[in-house]
Amino acid sequence: MKTRDEILDAVVKRACGYEAKETVEEYAVVDGSLELVKRKVTTKDVPPDMTAAKMIIDGGDVSDLTDEQLEAERKRLINQLYNIGVKDGE
Repeated sequence: MKTRDEILDAVVKRACGYEAKETVEEYAVVDGSLELVKRKVTTKDVPPDMTAAKMIIDGGDVSDLTDEQLEAERKRLINQLYNIGVKDGE
């Protein structure tokens, strides 16, 4: 489980927006073994999330949120990131 500070950092990062790199690799069988034939690295701009910003502004001190509320927000943000093709931690 993530610590409160890690969750708060994730909420702040999402509230401000950021860039994320996505790597797609294609492999082919060459002489009986898999070899990398193509790698594409894309930088995606993840726009600020107004819900996360509102949570920080309206909540005043986000540290007042319970661990369960922070964990629910973290899961919501991760789901949004997966929906745009960015993996957790990238």
